[in-house]
Amino acid sequence: MELNGEQLIAASIPDVWKGLNDIDVLAKSIPGCEEINRISPEEIHAKVMFKIGPVRARFSGKLLLSDVIPDHSCSMAFEGSGGAAGFAKGRSRVELKSVEGGTLVAYTTEASIGGKLGQIGGRLISASAKKIADDFFQRFANELGGEVIPVELDTKTE
Repeated sequence: MELNGEQLIAASIPDVWKGLNDIDVLAKSIPGCEEINRISPEEIHAKVMFKIGPVRARFSGKLLLSDVIPDHSCSMAFEGSGGAAGFAKGRSRVELKSVEGGTLVAYTTEASIGGKLGQIGGRLISASAKKIADDFFQRFANELGGEVIPVELDTKTE
């Protein structure tokens, strides 16, 4: 599964970067987050309750940060297990860019999913993952005291 997107957050790059690295902000922003702990500057463990289609499960997982360029970008490797519901693992990259109105957060994610979750149709998983991402960014923007601004796509044809 691949999930790519951009979100415009009405906050400065330093504020967005600080928020993305603040466990308390993340705990309030991640849908279904029950627990989150920073193990080291590069490692975070979390427990999250997800409902994807007919499958509802509590996932325990870890996130390892790499290629960190403060106020600019980072890469993440993640893996989580939801017991009988299945597992997910993959990589993600996040880049921040200053634009008029705030900070553009661009992300790319590649994940593999197995178990019961792996048996659910790809479109349903992709739609659920997109909704979780959208919910995260809305909550995250609210935590920063701003909002998510719709990214205008250039639809002109020549």
